[in-house]
Amino acid sequence: MKRRDFLKYLGSGIVGTGVGLAFGKVTKPPGAKLIPYLIPPEDVIPGVATWYASLCTQCSAGCGILVKVMEGRAKKIEGNPLHPVNKGRLCARGNAALQALYNPDRIKGPMKRTGERGSGKYKEISWNEAVSILGRNLSELDKNGATEGLYVLTSTLRGHLNTLIREFMSSYGSPNYMQYELFQHRNLIYANRVSMGLDAIPHYDIANTRYLLSFGADFSSTWLSPVNLSHGYGEMRQGGARRRGVLVQVEPRLSLTGANADEWVPVRPGTEGVLALSIAHEIVAGGYYKGADASSWKELLSGFSPEHAARVTEVDAGRIHHIAKEFVKTRPSLAIGGDNLSAYRDGLSCLVAVNILNHLAGNIGRKGGVVPNPAGLLKGRTGTELRKDRITALAKSALEGDVKTLIVYNTNPVFTTPAGVKLERALRNVPFIASLSSFMDETTAMADLILPSHTSLEDWGDDFAEPSTGVRVATLMQPAVSPVFDTRGAGDIFISLAKALGGKVGERLNYKGFPEYLKESWRKIYANNKEVAAGALTFDGFWNRLLEHGGWWQTEEPRHKPRSVSVRRVKAHIPTSPSEFEGDEGRYPLYLVTYPHAGYLDGRGANLPWLQEMPDPMTAVVWGSWVEINPKTARKLGIKQGDLVTVESPYGGIDLPAFLYEGIRPDTVAVPIGQGHRLYGRYAEKRGVNPIEILPVAEDKRSGELALNSTRVRLERKGADGKLVKMGVRTEELGRGIVQTITPEEFERIAGKEEA
Repeated sequence: MKRRDFLKYLGSGIVGTGVGLAFGKVTKPPGAKLIPYLIPPEDVIPGVATWYASLCTQCSAGCGILVKVMEGRAKKIEGNPLHPVNKGRLCARGNAALQALYNPDRIKGPMKRTGERGSGKYKEISWNEAVSILGRNLSELDKNGATEGLYVLTSTLRGHLNTLIREFMSSYGSPNYMQYELFQHRNLIYANRVSMGLDAIPHYDIANTRYLLSFGADFSSTWLSPVNLSHGYGEMRQGGARRRGVLVQVEPRLSLTGANADEWVPVRPGTEGVLALSIAHEIVAGGYYKGADASSWKELLSGFSPEHAARVTEVDAGRIHHIAKEFVKTRPSLAIGGDNLSAYRDGLSCLVAVNILNHLAGNIGRKGGVVPNPAGLLKGRTGTELRKDRITALAKSALEGDVKTLIVYNTNPVFTTPAGVKLERALRNVPFIASLSSFMDETTAMADLILPSHTSLEDWGDDFAEPSTGVRVATLMQPAVSPVFDTRGAGDIFISLAKALGGKVGERLNYKGFPEYLKESWRKIYANNKEVAAGALTFDGFWNRLLEHGGWWQTEEPRHKPRSVSVRRVKAHIPTSPSEFEGDEGRYPLYLVTYPHAGYLDGRGANLPWLQEMPDPMTAVVWGSWVEINPKTARKLGIKQGDLVTVESPYGGIDLPAFLYEGIRPDTVAVPIGQGHRLYGRYAEKRGVNPIEILPVAEDKRSGELALNSTRVRLERKGADGKLVKMGVRTEELGRGIVQTITPEEFERIAGKEEA
């Protein structure tokens, strides 16, 4: 690079909102070298950091973040201390967003397929050509009267990008805008609707409860909003002026949350709903529930006595009675149902049973219980709409030839659906596919055209958290740095496409770009909501405050409408027997439990080396997959730690190393979800296995959620070296006396002497 050009780049300072964005554009010429500044940009002081308030998009929790930028590069991400969702905290996935930004395997510009579909052979093209190709395709559909042949499939979107895509699709003339993720909590939303009349996810006020009864909710790791709920759990456990709260974790496999509980109840898989109704039976039978409809509840729950439940669940009847008594007498208390519970074939019914518990104990609509969130500032997709967004329906439509063009953004259904869905085969039947992905994952490899989108640290956007914290929460996302590669924001891509199409679409989305669309949309919110506008004399002042704080949220808790559960509502939805599992018990004697990995979640984080290197909190395993087996079961099968084992279901088999784990029932094995990518970059490809491949297509007909815990398996030892990679930890003390124990009697005697 010539010295004169170098000085030209460094001498161009830009002032205004998004300094990191402007600075990056003028200081990152192709082939630039790292040498000291001669003339620093006007708004940049070398060695001094600038912080940008923004949004974390590594999961759907909607946490607020602060991004540290120095000399145009993002250096660090921290939680926003002002944000009500995460209160300054941030999980490992949020920190690893830096590696998504600077990942060497990102798609660096638009590409057009040159080889067979799925071969990964592409050639680079310009943005003008890419938008033109897709525009011509959609124009041809419109010309032929086939606009309904356009399908758009995205991840869960709740902000104005979601609104933009809906406007694009409605003005184009297609109703086929769908959202899909593996963990969308469809069963939870549906269960709340049929039991409480609430078509959303409420705030679970763990911070203020004193007795938390969790049915498979690993809120310390992956469930709903882990940072927020973990912070609440910390407040609950500290107690303060109140008595320290108690956590009872009900699940067949001990999770990270279970490891932090006061009591672990290793229930038989698929019987948690029966256990919940047995606890409810004891609440009503003991006279603790004083409602006018007590007799109706008593009749409905008559078949769920602790003695009956003990035979089904393998939890002692006395233990059930004790839990019920403590749950209803400790005020306030709270019952929650997590992904493990939701993942059964009757997961929806099991979650209804949990809502019944909260109703009978008087926990709905009270502090420390189930707190319905107020209506958001922006209407997103309702639970009813999500139930229509079935990935199996998309596959069926594609196989039948109804899908003419498919646009995919930020979702990887080829990886996250069972083989029986036949999604890859269905996509091969779609004439034209365009992907807006930043990475070459399994679904993007099926695309004819790739228009790579920005990462969250390069883009504009917003989010309206669900669940929030019992108040309205809106988070703004702004670019902290300029685009590292030749990518564009997803909103800008749709607006460019609208301009190329013209007509109704072009008229409706007549904006310079998505930043203008976003700002004008917030202008409407400001004009129509006095609470939002309070404290700001002008919209520009309000907008600057949004950028500074990272969003807007209520500071006072609103009044909540009372919610209740009636016998009439839930009668047809309660579990009547244990959940069903595929496979003959004689041939497949073990239950298979799958769960989202703390770092990879549904597989989206597997391409980030920080997360691959992060030891699993329960096993310390890194860079791979494993199957968790109870030592008693392993001894019977001749399996030792690290052996290569085949896990076989009626739908296929996978090979992975054995991890002997005492925190799992002898009749159960567990495999984490997230590894096993065929594509997705150097850090994720051909690493571990994907247990979703051996699952049946078990979809709830009411909610559309896939049942991930719905099959039995059998194990077969294949060899001695399964290549189990874990950090250097041992569970033995080796005579060092690390763990000191004391009897309750001795503790009381010592405590009595100290008081005296």
